[in-house]
Amino acid sequence: MSGKMKGNLMLMTTAIIWGTAFVAQKNGMDLIGPIAFNGIRTVIGGVVLLPVIFFMGRKHISKGTAGKSPETERSNEQNAAEKPDIKKAGKANVAKAEQAVSEKQERKLLVAGGIICGLALMIAGNIQQVGLFYTTAGKAAFITPLYVVLVPLIGVFLKKKIRPIMWMCVFASIIGLYFLCIPAGEGFGGINKGDMCVLVCAFFFAIHILAVDYFSPKVDGIKLSCIQFFVAGIVSILLMFPLDPALGFGLPSLHNILASWFPLCYVGIMSCGVAYTFQVVGQSYTNPTAAAMILCLESVFGVIAGMVFLGEAMALREIIGCIIMFTAIIAAQLPGKEERIQARSHKNEQG
Repeated sequence: MSGKMKGNLMLMTTAIIWGTAFVAQKNGMDLIGPIAFNGIRTVIGGVVLLPVIFFMGRKHISKGTAGKSPETERSNEQNAAEKPDIKKAGKANVAKAEQAVSEKQERKLLVAGGIICGLALMIAGNIQQVGLFYTTAGKAAFITPLYVVLVPLIGVFLKKKIRPIMWMCVFASIIGLYFLCIPAGEGFGGINKGDMCVLVCAFFFAIHILAVDYFSPKVDGIKLSCIQFFVAGIVSILLMFPLDPALGFGLPSLHNILASWFPLCYVGIMSCGVAYTFQVVGQSYTNPTAAAMILCLESVFGVIAGMVFLGEAMALREIIGCIIMFTAIIAAQLPGKEERIQARSHKNEQG
């Protein structure tokens, strides 16, 4: 199997897991409140990534020492001892000091990034979870990915350029959202509060994406994700005490938590741990545009899962809204002229 095919299969698996996770999230609130559910499942997600970080750390160490036998290392040490070079030793000490400072700065940035991304994820995840109590898994699966359109729109306030096609995508998304969320013959007053919550969560997921986009190139991506899961989970667990009762849910008992083990583990282990790892590995084999297109199928799998497992159905008007929104989301991820030129030049340099 080629690397590209392997990457595409991993990304398709990721889309399936994320799409079906909407069903697990909805079922998970049968016995425990939304804030408690979101807190426990994100902590599980952080725990799942710990062995991944450990394994990748060991792999990195083994690569660094590969090809160096103990005899070679002892020989190098003896040669260095027999022929001391003060100038080289001084440069080595400076390099070590600079590396130590760099590592310390990276650790600080990693922690800061984990906290900021974790808080954004916590807000988005909790609002989405509350929204799922009042709306269908299928609708949530189409509204949530609107962060793809919202990210460049928010970027305008950060003085980033926005392509003309993005304004068309925003307009199309609004039309699609109108057909999906507002029943025929009713005004905006007829919008479901669950749909509104999921729309707000899409905005905070866009904030989260921008935060990850800022920190991930500077630090280890999987470590960043692990920290953000723990931050989001721990803060959510603390917030469940005032918020779940305020929303009409009781505090979860140990019995109810254990009874909800399947949706908690599915979303925590599969959606957070497995799917995230597959996304990171899968994207290394394929180009970003193809990856984004495949991951967008999360919406389609979410609707199918809602129909199969929850017996959900959509009216023709809602289906039209989904098609319009899905088209806008896909169009928003198509590369612009400058990106295509850069990709071509990069390919020519490699060739």
